[in-house]
Amino acid sequence: MRPTPGRAARGLGYLLVPLTVSAFLAAGCGGAEMGGSTAAPAMSSENEAAMGGVAQDSAAAKMAPSQAPEGESADQSRRAVGNSGPVQPINIQTVDRSIIYTAELTVQAKDVGKASDSAKQLVLGAGGYVSDEKSNAFSGSNSEAMITFKIPPARYAEVLVKLGTDLGERRSLHQGAQDVTGEVADVAARVKSAESALDQFRLLLTKADKIGEILEIEREIQNRTAELESLQARQKALAEQTGMATVTLTLVGPSVVIETPQEEPSGFFGGLEVGWNALVKAVEIGLTLLGTLLPWLILIVLMWVIVQQILRRVRPRQTAPAVTVQEKAPEPKDDAPVGSTSES
Repeated sequence: MRPTPGRAARGLGYLLVPLTVSAFLAAGCGGAEMGGSTAAPAMSSENEAAMGGVAQDSAAAKMAPSQAPEGESADQSRRAVGNSGPVQPINIQTVDRSIIYTAELTVQAKDVGKASDSAKQLVLGAGGYVSDEKSNAFSGSNSEAMITFKIPPARYAEVLVKLGTDLGERRSLHQGAQDVTGEVADVAARVKSAESALDQFRLLLTKADKIGEILEIEREIQNRTAELESLQARQKALAEQTGMATVTLTLVGPSVVIETPQEEPSGFFGGLEVGWNALVKAVEIGLTLLGTLLPWLILIVLMWVIVQQILRRVRPRQTAPAVTVQEKAPEPKDDAPVGSTSES
């Protein structure tokens, strides 16, 4: 049987496939043998690049905690760092505060005069001075003395403790502190602004050439000068108050009774007690006022009686006027009827 052309072509295709595969294999082996020197470096460079990328990723992961991006917060940085290094301390800048310190101290001493002298020596030794003093230390056990001291703030607490322990028995203490830092800064800024404005007005005064402008600028300079002087006085007062603490010391003798503050009663009975005390106080005040005015009232009444007696004696007596009786002649009676005539 004679083969057809389709079958021959199909058989030829079957033969060409193995030949083509074998040709490709031979070409590949030959290329590998001849281009070994180039292919190997290429593959090695690819491997090195891959390994280098892994190494860079690992190095970046290790360096990430220490080189955090700028947008990360401090907490994220601490979590990334962990316990790898010490935490750096935060430097906080403190601002000098302007504080006015005041204190009122009451001490009961055996000898008020000696205690007063000891207090003065203590304050003078701390760099302070006596601002005011009122004393009746010559009346024995009932003597009292009130002294106002100015003490540097740095020694204020130390001196206050010594005044309350070294002079006698401390009976009462009241302290106060007022922070005026903002007011001090505000006054300083206003003083600086007022000085600058005053300098500008003085410069304008040198350039003014009209009488109206000169008068107006001088008036403004006077107003600004008065304002500046007021601000400077306030600044000086604040400097004195903040530069020295004020301590008012009250020294009392052993026989002086110091009243302790008591709480006011509440409720119905408390109100009744308060009302009764107010009534008693009002009666006491009224009786005191009456006792004060009674001698004057008696003197005024006596003076009035004496004046009345004098006026009665000095006043001339008025005599009664004499009454004269004038006798009138009887009027003639006319009994005749009207219209009749008398006979001759």
